[in-house]
Order: sequence, then C-alpha cells, then structure tokens
Amino acid sequence: MPQWNEYSDGERIKILRGKEIRQSDLAEMTGLSLPTIQQAEQGRRLTLRTLMKIAVALGVDTSVVLGQQAPRRSMDRADRTTLRDLSQTVHDTAAGILPDAIDDVPSVAELHETAAACWDVYWQGAYMEAAALARPLLVQAAARLREQSAAGRGEMHGILADAFRLAAYVANLTSSRDLAYAAIGHAQHAASLAADDLRQALVLSGRAWVYLRDARLSDALTFAERAATDIEPKFSTATVGELVAYGSHINFAAVVASRLNNRDRAEDYLSQSHAAGARMGREHRAHGTVFGPVSATTQAVGINVALGETGKALALISEIKPTHEGALSTAARNRYAMDKALAQADARMWDASLETLETALLADPKWARHQALPSVIVQRVTRGSTARLRRVSKLVGTAPPPVSGFLPATARTAL
Repeated sequence: MPQWNEYSDGERIKILRGKEIRQSDLAEMTGLSLPTIQQAEQGRRLTLRTLMKIAVALGVDTSVVLGQQAPRRSMDRADRTTLRDLSQTVHDTAAGILPDAIDDVPSVAELHETAAACWDVYWQGAYMEAAALARPLLVQAAARLREQSAAGRGEMHGILADAFRLAAYVANLTSSRDLAYAAIGHAQHAASLAADDLRQALVLSGRAWVYLRDARLSDALTFAERAATDIEPKFSTATVGELVAYGSHINFAAVVASRLNNRDRAEDYLSQSHAAGARMGREHRAHGTVFGPVSATTQAVGINVALGETGKALALISEIKPTHEGALSTAARNRYAMDKALAQADARMWDASLETLETALLADPKWARHQALPSVIVQRVTRGSTARLRRVSKLVGTAPPPVSGFLPATARTAL
C-alpha cells in the first residue's frame, strides 16, 4: 500500500472524501462548482483557494491534502472535525478566550456532575463522544471560574484540570500528539492553581501516559512513579477514592516498568496494585478513573506479556471469568481482550488469538477504530485460519499513521 505522500493531491482528496461524500456533496459543502471538484480530483487544477475550501470542508489541514502529513488513523471526516474543534477549544480556553455570551453558566455542583458524566462516556470507550463533550465542559468551567469568588476558585481550577486531562486522554488515544501534550500541560497548570495534591498526581500520571505513547519510556516511568508515591495512602485509613487513585497509579507504574523490561520494579508495583485492589473488594470509580481487584488482575495480564511471562499471563486468563469481566468498564474490558489476544499470539495459539481479537473488534467497532494494538497483534499472528486472518486484517485496517503525530505504535507504546 502506498505511503500517504506517494498519492497525488487528487487521489488524497478522493480518499478523504470517502464513500459517504459524493463529488456533488463536496461541491455544495465548499461552494465550488462540480467541475472544479472533478478537476481537483483528476489532478488537473488545484488552486490555493480550492485547496483551502476543500480542506475546511473535509475537516483536515491543507498539509494533509498536500501529503505533508497523513490523516489520523482510521478517522472519518466527522472524527477529524471533532478533534480539530476540541483542539481549538483547548487552546482558546487556556488563553482565556471564551465566547462573548454563554447562557446559563452551570453551578459548581452541576459542573462536577457534568465532568463525572463525561468520564463515564470516556470509560465506555466512546472517545469521539467524550471529545465532543469535553468542549462545552471546558468552556463552561472557564466561564464559571471567571465569575467565581476567590474562595471557590481553587475548586473550579480543579474541575478545569479534569476537563483538560480528559481532552489529553482523548488526544493520546487518537494519536493527536501535539494536542495531547498541550492539553496535559494546561491540566498541570490548572491542577497547580487548584492546590490539590491528588489532582496533580492524576495529571502527572496522565503526562506519563502521553510519554509512553511517544516512546519516552524512561520519562514515563519517572512521572508514573512520582504520581503513585505522591498519593500513597495508609491502607488502614484510606478512603475508597484514595485507593482508586493510588491503585490505578501504581498499576500504571507497573505497566511502564514492564515495557522497559524492568522486572523487579514491575513485580513490586504489581504486588502493591493487587494489595490495593484486595483492600477495595470490588471495582470503584472516582477521580475520572476506575480501579479494583479485577482491574489489577486483568492489567497484570498485559504486564506479564510485556515481561515475556506468557505462561503467567495465560494462567491469569484462565482465572478470569465472564462475571469478572462484567465488573470492568467497557474500555477496560476491551483492553483486556487485546492483552489476552496478545498473550495467545505469543503462545502461538494463532486461531484463539484471532478469535479473541475478532470478537472484540466486532463487539465494539467504535472503540476499535481508535486502537493501535490490534495491528500489532495481527503482525504477530503468522499462522492460523487464512479466512479469519483476512477478516481481522480488514477490521483492523491499514491506514497510515499521522506523520506529525506519534510514531507508529509498537507492543511497548500501544495504549
């Protein structure tokens, strides 16, 4: 398959237009004539004016049409527009630029409820919907902060930090590298103004996650460890919320350590993660994250795979029952399926791996289209049912990664 920059400008326009938009539709969207669109796609004539109008209509930068950077992986026009709008809102809000009129600015309590609802959508794996919801949350939180008395500004900075962090998470999962870095930076600033140690730790962990996707593994481990140790509670007196935050943070530190092949650290952090999960008794949701004993066990599968402990990973898989999986969020359940498929591939259980992967991709295609790990798994499955391999490869897709975004994901950097 040709690289994105090997296509002609006209071919790239046609690919971006896709099957859902006809040439006549694009003409109407741009205000250009149908012959102009046809000439552009035929490579006969593409003026700067035409280029700019087409790029805006398709929700991409002109550099994408010109082949200087590739489109986001597996994104349709609506997704690209959503991310572009989110990027504008993140930058404008951070700069203090808000709409002239915002009707009915929500109360602080209402904003807390809205933020929690946004995180619920995120954990369902509906990342584009979460991105769309993050935009009004950012604007409304900034508007409330502007009207808030001095006594309540710290709490509002905390909500704003959560909103920026949500934007960073969505950007990270959709390979929007620059937006991920910008949003997590704004979240860090807001969290510092909130003077909230827990939120600052959440942002540190989020930054570590961005570093992981950017293959900055040593930096990722540094921040992941700091985030966990900064909020380590006394188990005898810790609240559920504190255990959720600590357990998820120490578990992520184990993930990063495993991808650096630092076995001792990974196993130490994994032990602490299991202890936090056992103390909680069941899955709980707090501070925009979810954690509990099932999360600790299912994430241990991926950690053992990264450490080359395929046998341990398979042993854990055999203990995890459907009822256990049902306690997880949708996104966590889907991610566990990816780790399970990867373990099966490493064990040369080719058909079992493909079956696990295909089932997950078909069950939640909206979640799947933003994932990089499925393509890594397919590359590892060198044998198995040809028909199933063909079906799974089609589901995964082969769209090129963004040139200006993160490098192509590997087993160590895929999220």
